[in-house]
Amino acid sequence: MTAPDITVATPADRGRVVDSLVAAFADDPVLRYLFPDRAAYPRYAAAFFGDLFDKRVHKQTIWTIGHGDSVAMWDGPAVETGSPDGGLSAGYPADVLARVNAYDDAVRAALPAAPFWYLGVLGTHPDCAGRRWGRAVMRAGLRRAAADGLPAVLETSKPGNVEVYRRAGWEIVREVTEPLHIWIMQQPAP
Repeated sequence: MTAPDITVATPADRGRVVDSLVAAFADDPVLRYLFPDRAAYPRYAAAFFGDLFDKRVHKQTIWTIGHGDSVAMWDGPAVETGSPDGGLSAGYPADVLARVNAYDDAVRAALPAAPFWYLGVLGTHPDCAGRRWGRAVMRAGLRRAAADGLPAVLETSKPGNVEVYRRAGWEIVREVTEPLHIWIMQQPAP
């Protein structure tokens, strides 16, 4: 089997990336917490992932297979400024925005103070699952972190993902229990 082509996302990939992530995260604990109304989930999740895509695409820190079938959205070590909800505040009701901000605040408080590369989103469309594409697109960001001599950090709320990430070299460095159980994991700098 030949290795899949990994590309850096462009604005043209936005639709496929968003569609894949909405499908991939339909039963994820964080997305279920943020958007508990199943009828509103597709619309709210599309806005959420679209906003994350828009924040990163110009930085060239989104790696994909199939232009969005599998996606890794990374943030480099630069400090972000502005509202954590980005452009979401206009499109969400107050209760949804409150949950988004509470989750974001809890994660930000648990992240290391020293510079690091952050794996914000890793997902594969369910139709493409089982091909190990997630690991492939994740490695592209890990190589970037290693080239910068920095550790990589992620968070997950799925207990099953903890072992998957451990097998890929990640270690738990912190746990958060409110507003839901979250594991902060890190790969040390090379």
